[in-house]
Amino acid sequence: MALPQTVSRQEWLAARLELLEREKEVMRAQDAVTARRRELPMVRLEEDYVFEGPDGKARLVDLFEGRNQLIVYHFMWNNSAARARGTQAPDEGCASCSFTIDGVGRLDHLHASDTTLALVSRAPLEAIQNFRARMGWTIPWYSSAGSTFNFDFHATNDESVAPVEFNYKDKAALQLSPKTAFTVNGDGQAISVFVRDGDTVFHTYSTYGRGTEFMMGTYQFLDLTPMPRPRYVNQWPYHDTYGSPAGPSHCAHH
Repeated sequence: MALPQTVSRQEWLAARLELLEREKEVMRAQDAVTARRRELPMVRLEEDYVFEGPDGKARLVDLFEGRNQLIVYHFMWNNSAARARGTQAPDEGCASCSFTIDGVGRLDHLHASDTTLALVSRAPLEAIQNFRARMGWTIPWYSSAGSTFNFDFHATNDESVAPVEFNYKDKAALQLSPKTAFTVNGDGQAISVFVRDGDTVFHTYSTYGRGTEFMMGTYQFLDLTPMPRPRYVNQWPYHDTYGSPAGPSHCAHH
C-alpha cells in the first residue's frame, strides 16, 4: 500500500485548506446542476405500462404507491454476456446493481418527501422475489418482463425491439466511443424519474452508468480515505459471498 507523503501539521493544514476551496467549488457546481435538473421539462407518457408485482398486475401509476414522485432503478438482470462467461446465474440479479442497492437505507425519509423508490427488472417475478429475500432487501421490486418499459427508457438494448441507445448516444456514436460494449444486446444500469398528476404520469429525468453512482454509499465513504476504491474486476461481490470459496459473481457494469 502506497501511503501519502508525511508532512508537518502546518503543511497539512495548508494543503487541506486548498482542497477545501476545490470541494466548495464542486459543491456549488453540484447545486447549480441540481437546480437545472429540477427545471427540466417533462414528457407525458402515452404508454400504460403494466408490471408484475407481489400483489399481481400493477400499472406504472401504481408504483407511486399514492405519492407524487417515483424514482425507478432499472436493476440489471438479463445479461447474456455474463451468463455466457458463467459469471452470473439465471436466478441472480446483477452483482454491481446489488452493491448499489446495498447502499440504500430506510425509505421513510423519501416517503415523507412524497417520493417512492422502486426497482424494475426484466426477470420473472418469482426469481426477483427469491433474490430479494436472499439479499434481505425490502424495496418494492417489479418485473417488467413482456413489456417495452426497459427498452423505451433505454435501460436495455435489443435492435429487434428498438434502436440501440445508451446515455443519449445512438449506435453509431457508441461505436466511435469507449462505450462500444453498450451496443450489445442486454440490460444496462439506469435511473428514471417520474411525476404524476392524478393518474397521468410524466417522465422528468433518466441517467445511466456513473450517473447512478450517487446511490453507492460505500463509494462515498471510501472516497474520504487515502486508499483507492477496490475494483474487483470492475465489480463488487454479492454481500453474502464474502469469504466464500466459490467467490463472487459479476456482470457487465459501467
